[in-house]
Amino acid sequence: MLMIFSILVYQKYDYAMSATLRNWLYSLSLTPGLLVVYGNIHGGLWSAGNVVYSLVVLGLIEMVTKSFTSQENSGTNDTLPNFILWLHVPLQIACIGSFVYGIKNELLAEQYLWFAALSMSVYTGSGAIVMAHEFIHRKDALSQWAGKFLLFTAGNFYFFIEHLRVHHKWVGTAKDSATAKRGQSVYGFFLTSGLGQIKSAWKLETERCSNEGKLVWGWDNYMIRQLVYHVMFDTTLVWIVGPLALVAWFVHCIVANFLLEYVNYIEHYGLERSEKERVTEVHSWQSDKLVSRFVLIDLSRHADHHYYASKPFHTLNSYDKSPELPGGYASLIIPALVPPL
Repeated sequence: MLMIFSILVYQKYDYAMSATLRNWLYSLSLTPGLLVVYGNIHGGLWSAGNVVYSLVVLGLIEMVTKSFTSQENSGTNDTLPNFILWLHVPLQIACIGSFVYGIKNELLAEQYLWFAALSMSVYTGSGAIVMAHEFIHRKDALSQWAGKFLLFTAGNFYFFIEHLRVHHKWVGTAKDSATAKRGQSVYGFFLTSGLGQIKSAWKLETERCSNEGKLVWGWDNYMIRQLVYHVMFDTTLVWIVGPLALVAWFVHCIVANFLLEYVNYIEHYGLERSEKERVTEVHSWQSDKLVSRFVLIDLSRHADHHYYASKPFHTLNSYDKSPELPGGYASLIIPALVPPL
């Protein structure tokens, strides 16, 4: 409540935001996951709580609040933003554990099972994967592990390879499957981007294994290893709560990765560059809307992320030259899902 009050005050009087307030506002990113856990352990209509919250409530908030365009950087070693980032690892574990608990105790039965799967998928796609994206851009082994783990919980076995080695190098060119073409629908993009990234990641990983003298179809292949882990997890899930839960889990993974591709879709839609041209602040769409900034830990300052990929999320800036989205990530999902809009 204190954060909401602060937001309203800053919106009304156009105060410059401090780095301290900004850091606390990143804790809003935890709210969707907490709602998922609550819905899973209480069942009933609460199981759909995060669907309504993330896709409706946050979208409406984003539509009526102004942008936070201030550049309130305070260094790269802020403890609070990193602490909030790491909280998403146990939070995602809690989401999965409470999902199994809810099914096991028949709190999530019939339609509520599917409500819960969709609710969790929205957090996984717009929360866990967003945090994974931040983690895999960091160089230390623990952060890399956290990123891979969160991607595993989304059923994603290609993003870690393809995003770092292809997307950031070839964004805006024909070599990047994750750049949406002008006029392309989000549905067509979901297929071309997903399949293109899987193909590209497999090619890169098999080449790496061959160059290092390792078995292409062996344990050293990251994609093979992730798929084996998934089979182990899926088998355990069926053993604990039954096959229907596995179907719901697959639905969760598909929707979560669709949301990942939706984000890719609006981040680079229609923007092009020459393969010889350096990536700059003009090759990604940006947004300083409230929800996009703080629920998605400044992922929406995407132009700066591609300009300087190594910058931690809480040091990203906006640029006057960067193309500005007509809305935020939460409020643009409906127009994206209805192509004529």
